[in-house]
Amino acid sequence: MTTPRLPREDLTAAMAARRELGPDYDDAFIETVVDRIEETLDARTAAPRARRRAPAPEPRSGDRDHSLAMAILSLLAAIPLSAIGVVNAGLPGLLIALAGIVLINFTYIFRPR
Repeated sequence: MTTPRLPREDLTAAMAARRELGPDYDDAFIETVVDRIEETLDARTAAPRARRRAPAPEPRSGDRDHSLAMAILSLLAAIPLSAIGVVNAGLPGLLIALAGIVLINFTYIFRPR
C-alpha cells in the first residue's frame, strides 16, 4: 500500500487559478491548499500505524523466566540420581533416571502460563 502524494500538477493548477482569480480569493486558495496538505500528511501518518503489530504484553512482576535455574538444578540432580541408578540397576537404572529428568524439563517448558 503506497501513501498518497500531493500531485504537483494539482498545485500548479491551483496556482494558475489563483493568479486568474486575483487577490480577492487568496484566503480561500490558502485554505484549500492547506486542507490538501493536511489530508496528505494524515494519510501518511495513518498508514504506518495500520501496519504496526500490537506490542508484546509486558511480563508481570511474578512471571520471571526460571529456565536457567531449572537447567542448573537438572544438572545437579542428574549426578546423584544417575549414580544411584547405575549402582542399583545398571544401565537401565541410568536410563530411567535420565529419562525422569528429561520428562521433568519437558513438563516445565510446556507448562501453561
